[in-house]
Amino acid sequence: QVQLVESGGGSVQAGGSLRLSCVAYGYTYNLGCMGWFRQAPGKEREGVAFLEGDGKTVYVDSVKGRFTISQDNAKNTLYLQIDSLKPEDTAMYYCAAAAGDDSSCMNVGYNYWGQGTQVTVSS
Repeated sequence: QVQLVESGGGSVQAGGSLRLSCVAYGYTYNLGCMGWFRQAPGKEREGVAFLEGDGKTVYVDSVKGRFTISQDNAKNTLYLQIDSLKPEDTAMYYCAAAAGDDSSCMNVGYNYWGQGTQVTVSS
């Protein structure tokens, strides 16, 4: 079993930055795709950044150039650096991990989810 715990959210003004962290606990050896998702009030959850097994990063167009996903394997931690924050980035942010699948990470199913961390951006 794997547990994911996010942190790092907060309230910031537009143009600011945040770094979200997600620590993975438990049996992490078979984890493949890692991703960050977000869900704004009244909207569906969307994937925004993905890390594939070969280290390739994938972003949706709305966050390209502003979001950076990375991983520290020694710390079992996934990060999401968010720069140039916009009010439309306001959402609950979740990290997720897929067991086994390590490519086409935007399209795979995710087995493990964190509890989320709130990001609120004011104009």
